[in-house]
Amino acid sequence: MDTASASATGSPKPAPAFVTTTRAFYDAVAEDYAELFHDELAARPLERAVLCAYAELVGAGGRVADLGCGPGRTTARLASLGLDVSGLDLSESMLAIARRENPGIPFEQGSMLELDFPDGALAGAVSFYSSIHTPLAELPALFAELHRVLAPGGHLLLAFQVGDEPRHHHRPWGHLVSLDFERRRPEVMAGLLAAAGFTLLSSTVREPDASLGEPTPQALLIARRPPETEAASPAPAPGSDA
Repeated sequence: MDTASASATGSPKPAPAFVTTTRAFYDAVAEDYAELFHDELAARPLERAVLCAYAELVGAGGRVADLGCGPGRTTARLASLGLDVSGLDLSESMLAIARRENPGIPFEQGSMLELDFPDGALAGAVSFYSSIHTPLAELPALFAELHRVLAPGGHLLLAFQVGDEPRHHHRPWGHLVSLDFERRRPEVMAGLLAAAGFTLLSSTVREPDASLGEPTPQALLIARRPPETEAASPAPAPGSDA
C-alpha cells in the first residue's frame, strides 16, 4: 500500500508531510546514494554477524519484509541467508535500482506505516536504518503496525544511529532536497518496542568507525512478538486418573 490510504468516503488520505519529504529526498538522490553505499556491508562485519543471527532466529525459508529497503542491498543479503524476503520502499527511484540489481526479489512501493500484509503474515520484519525519518511521536504507530504483521514468535530487526540530535542533510550531491536523519537512544527504542508488545532479545551497539566516516555509534536491536500463550489444558474430570 502506498503512503495514501482510502478514507471512509473512498477519497485518498494525504500522506503525512514527513513521508512526502522522505520520498522526494530519496527519489532525487537514489543513483548517487546507491553508488556511495554500493558495498557498505562489506566493511561492516558486526552488521553482517547480526544479520546472520537474525536469519537463524527467523529460520530458513521464513517470510520477511525489508521495510525501507532502498536499493535492496540488505534485502539481497537476507535472501542469501535463506530467507523468503521482499522489499518495500517509499521511493520508486530506489526501487528501480533494487529491481535492476536483484531481479529475483520482489520489491513494492509503500509505507511502513500502512503495510499491505494481513495480520500475522510475516515471520520477520527488518527496518535497517529506515525508521530514522519517522518522528518520535509516530514511532508507537509504526511499531504497532510492525507488531500487527508479524506472526506470534516473529522477529523484528531494527537498526539506527545512536544519539540525541538529528543530522540534517541539505542539498546532497547538489540535489535541491533536504532531510533530517534522526538519532535515537537504544533504551528509548527498547521502551517503545516493549510498549508495542515486543520482547527485546538483543541490543548491539557498535562504536563509530572513523574509516567509514561515522560520527555516532550504530545500534541494532532484535525483538520478538511473543508466541501466543498455549491454551490451558482442560481440567480432568472428577474421578479420572489424569
